[in-house]
Amino acid sequence: MSSPTLLTLADIAPGQTATISEVIGDDAIAVRLMEMGLTDGETVRVVGRAPLGDPIELSIRGYKLSLRKLEAARVRVQAQKASDVT
Repeated sequence: MSSPTLLTLADIAPGQTATISEVIGDDAIAVRLMEMGLTDGETVRVVGRAPLGDPIELSIRGYKLSLRKLEAARVRVQAQKASDVT
């Protein structure tokens, strides 16, 4: 049995939805990401990316949030299949 692939928000394509598994680290950036609502179990949708891929626009908890690619790479997620999204 294979383990699921570890993805981060930086890996998720625009239009795709994912569930946050964890924020990596315990430094000030990790704390700030959690303060912005990126907490375990939350559903997040990638709305879009800037032309060069950075920043990434997200929809979470009813608001829009933009993160740099490096910040998004600190948030581990589990991608949802289209049939899982309500």
